[in-house]
Amino acid sequence: MQAGDFKAGTIFKMENNYYIVVESQHIQQPRMAAFVRAKIKNMANGAVQEKRFNTGDHVQDVSLTRVEMQFLYNEDKVYHFMNAETFDQVAVDYAMVHEAMQYATDGVLFTFTYADDKLLAVSAPTFVVLTVSECPPAVAGDTARAALKNATLETGIIVKVPMFVNSGDKVKVDTRTASYVERA
Repeated sequence: MQAGDFKAGTIFKMENNYYIVVESQHIQQPRMAAFVRAKIKNMANGAVQEKRFNTGDHVQDVSLTRVEMQFLYNEDKVYHFMNAETFDQVAVDYAMVHEAMQYATDGVLFTFTYADDKLLAVSAPTFVVLTVSECPPAVAGDTARAALKNATLETGIIVKVPMFVNSGDKVKVDTRTASYVERA
């Protein structure tokens, strides 16, 4: 794979580490060779760095395997998941799953991304439906602009929601940005 093909979400291997492209920008300046400025994240330790690649630079392409897993239980900092098809169980460290676990409710399937039989990432579904557990009441007259208020959801995360959302309502949340999408 060439650096000129980078897009957000592209996973590649460089210097025996796996990286994911957070964002990339193709730059062409007058009288200079084109290059790609990419913000890449090391998938082992989470370090983000900005790196410059020539558009023709080659990086090692990675064949990925994605598996749907269901959360079973946790023991201290170890979380146990079950493969939805084969019923195999996998134990994963808290550091690998802490972001995705903010959206854990009954029946939610998490996506495990593997490369070369090594677990690279655990991600929640793109959208989840959660119940609002705590939300302040709407204040009359506070609608001069698109008014938002903080709502605590059943899993403990706090999301900005429109004024018409109340405690007990179900809302659809985008897990990529942790933002309100619509009332469910």
